[in-house]
Amino acid sequence: MAKELAGKVAFVTGSGRGLGQVMAQKIAAMGADVVVHDLTWTAPATFGENEDLGAVVRLIEALGARSMAVTGNIGDRAAVAQMKTDIEAKFGHVDILVNCAGGDIGASGGKPVPNNVLGIPYEDIITLTNNNLIGTMMVTQAFVPGMVERQSGIVVNIGSAAAHAGYSGGAIYATLKAAVVHYTRCLAAEVLTSGVRVNAVSPGPAKTARFQATRVVESAKMNSNSPSFDRYAEPAEIADAVAWLVSDGSRFVHGQVIRVDGGLTLFPG
Repeated sequence: MAKELAGKVAFVTGSGRGLGQVMAQKIAAMGADVVVHDLTWTAPATFGENEDLGAVVRLIEALGARSMAVTGNIGDRAAVAQMKTDIEAKFGHVDILVNCAGGDIGASGGKPVPNNVLGIPYEDIITLTNNNLIGTMMVTQAFVPGMVERQSGIVVNIGSAAAHAGYSGGAIYATLKAAVVHYTRCLAAEVLTSGVRVNAVSPGPAKTARFQATRVVESAKMNSNSPSFDRYAEPAEIADAVAWLVSDGSRFVHGQVIRVDGGLTLFPG
């Protein structure tokens, strides 16, 4: 792959593991320097993916890119401000922002119980809102004004296939991801004439370590060599869409949402 992002700096939130890590590695392979992030230094070890964030930095550097790691809750304004200070001190401004951090994770660190519309605890609603919607907004407000000033930049927000249909289980997460999708459109409208491109990717279920550890997996959907699209995605299949959106190949794509879900949301609006 051509190093078309050489000289660029990318910040991928939630990239200590899972989809975010694969996105970060894909962008690094395209030539960008990449800042990786997780809630804490050791969070990447939660499901056995990496020893810590330092290990992820080394994976990025092995691709020939510079890298650094930052930690903190994206829903905490002070934490986001510190991340911005640390990143700019080492790399200067951010050219590419991928808002990937989030997930259906409640106040206790696992899935909310119960996890439906009428029963989900208040504390879990607040935690989910901070981790998915408010966090995306806080990071965007920290880094995108500089892009507007420079008249150059790319933002990719990560939604979810759950944002495009009605659900009972995981309904608050789905609602917040729908808000992220619409926030993407609103942000795209606001920066339309600025030279900053804004889009979103809505992944379907993907074979990350967390996905496999926190739910009952349908074994028939684990076979990525099947001709059927009724399966779970490989993380790289999600990352490929992000890579296209940060590339010059999508230079006139703005305010769009790409559903990378194998047709899961083929019929819902």
